[in-house]
Amino acid sequence: GKPLPMANKLRVHAAHEAIAQLTRLSDLFQERREQLASSAGLTVSQWSLLEEISTEHFMPSMFAQNEATSRAAVSKVIRQLLDRGLVQVAISQVDGRQRDYALTPSGKSVLEKVRAERQKAIDAVWLPLDADAVAHFTQFSSLLIERIERFAAKK
Repeated sequence: GKPLPMANKLRVHAAHEAIAQLTRLSDLFQERREQLASSAGLTVSQWSLLEEISTEHFMPSMFAQNEATSRAAVSKVIRQLLDRGLVQVAISQVDGRQRDYALTPSGKSVLEKVRAERQKAIDAVWLPLDADAVAHFTQFSSLLIERIERFAAKK
């Protein structure tokens, strides 16, 4: 093919650099989530499930669908949380075919520990940043997410 004009080569290079930084950021966020969960003796999956159960609108099938995981995987994590005494389950008062899940006092304590550690990280890393830069990053991220989703939907 025809060689790219220099301005286009620079834009392609800049895009590749941005993708490399985004990949590094994504990996770092995953690593931090694992560290935060582990600080309370949890896995990331267990932490996610505790957060969801704490909303009091938890339904395992909906959680599995939203997290793009299987119902069996969600059931396994629920069993782990039940075995550790972090979650309790009861037959729904509204519909006997349903189960109501709730955090136990231990579950609430573990979740509060993770949330407190997360807040410390936000206070140390995010809050000192320039507010306008954070707003610009958020706006740009939203645009990028929208464009990627739209592109992926065409495939």
